[in-house]
Amino acid sequence: MRLRTLLAATTAALATAGCLTAAGPAHATPVHACSPSVSVDGFSDALDKTAYDGAYVGNLSALAPGRHRTVAALSDRSVLFRLDARTLRPGSAVPLADENGAALDSEGLVADRGTYLVSSETEPSVRRYSRDGKILDRLPVPAELRTRARANGSFEGLTLLPGGRTLLAAMEYPLTGDPADRIRLQTWRRAAPGDFRLGAQYTYRTDPGLGVTEVTATPDGRLLVLERGFTPGVGNTVRLYLAERHRDAYDKTLLADLADCPSLGATARQPQPNPLLDNIEGMAITGGGHGRLKVLLVSDDNENPTQTTRFYALRVRP
Repeated sequence: MRLRTLLAATTAALATAGCLTAAGPAHATPVHACSPSVSVDGFSDALDKTAYDGAYVGNLSALAPGRHRTVAALSDRSVLFRLDARTLRPGSAVPLADENGAALDSEGLVADRGTYLVSSETEPSVRRYSRDGKILDRLPVPAELRTRARANGSFEGLTLLPGGRTLLAAMEYPLTGDPADRIRLQTWRRAAPGDFRLGAQYTYRTDPGLGVTEVTATPDGRLLVLERGFTPGVGNTVRLYLAERHRDAYDKTLLADLADCPSLGATARQPQPNPLLDNIEGMAITGGGHGRLKVLLVSDDNENPTQTTRFYALRVRP
């Protein structure tokens, strides 16, 4: 769908769910500023601790704008939900599995020409699925990523760069033997509609104690990067960065520490530096205009009673 339509639909969905939506036009001074570059329009807990068609609507780790006024939301328990962009209500729940029919720890999602590219952080892997959840193929992964990846710390983010010819996956944590603050970004080049071949590899430096939970390409080819950490008794750290490629590395600029956002009346079930925060893992650009991007985030509640499935609407000036 067109970005302008999805932008309006996402705002309407958050308003329908009862969140705060006091921000004005995209070119106006932000009402709910987190930083000079980021403001928060609102949040929604409408899907928290709900179920659809026998599937728990939670554990959400990735988002992707879909067709026909939908947003795809990926659970790391091998379920792909299609949500109505206006109400956030699920319209379908498609189970995913590996080649042997087993569940996978699905963490990254890209909607691509009527198919879905899904990354798993346990192997690591990237598979391509049909809309009804059938495996179409599997992308090659370098041996060093497969043999040196930390358990549950590999392909956490996935994005398609503008033009649709380059796919990029981000490791959550460093490989064994790499510096503690360096993660790998692996790319693939599209040779044909369904044929992705290994491309270049880059590095990205994280903040101490944080890992990369999501990457999303901006329309000009840079990356929005979510870094996240958790400290028991303190809560989550979630920072949004803008990253730009320089030779074999991506350099970053802080856009906002989400702990600095206004809380908007949100509540938390566990200690947090800001009650608006939770375990944020998914991110998608859903529109833009006047020099700002409309960005939708979602938190992964880990099916835990002390955590929340929460959607966030941000405006970002990269």
